[in-house]
Amino acid sequence: MQLQAFNQKKRIALLWLLASVFLASALCVRPYWSEGGLHEVLETTGLMLVFFAILGRLWSILYIGTRKNRELVVVGPYSMTRNPLYMSSLVGVLGIGLLVGSLILALSATAAFYVVFRYTARREAAYLSDRFGPAYDDYARQTPLFLPNPLLHKGVAGATFSQPALTATFRDSLFLLALFPLIEGLEYFRANGQIPVLVTLF
Repeated sequence: MQLQAFNQKKRIALLWLLASVFLASALCVRPYWSEGGLHEVLETTGLMLVFFAILGRLWSILYIGTRKNRELVVVGPYSMTRNPLYMSSLVGVLGIGLLVGSLILALSATAAFYVVFRYTARREAAYLSDRFGPAYDDYARQTPLFLPNPLLHKGVAGATFSQPALTATFRDSLFLLALFPLIEGLEYFRANGQIPVLVTLF
């Protein structure tokens, strides 16, 4: 009996729940480094990570498109890691956390999202192994689950992509960018005493 593909609706619902908890925490937390040079470093680093996350997701979707669970894609970003979309999303979560200015909040959020992504990735790996057999097992033995290994990169000539999938991924990525002015607004209102601060975190 063939395994069923993992229900992505459950993953998405859990990720939205985690995102809501993260935003609620950001609303009530004042970062220890709320101003000065280190705060600016954290913000700049966070913004760079968000851009890298968006580029990583777009690069990944160019290769996987509508092929997910239909074909075994082992080139491009998928030659370096089996889950470049999840890895890029983790980079984005870390970046958003750094934009808030709290290392504790950034690392906690990234760890929570990692747990969800790791569980999902393992369920998907079991499904792909069942579906593609030895071809996937060989690929899995050579390719990390998450952390990319650039030395494994393999390109392909004449790759095609799904425009709807690319458009949808780009639209979703705009959500990450939209959080930047939102976080800046929170900082402004907090500095003016219009948002109560419940805790200060490093």
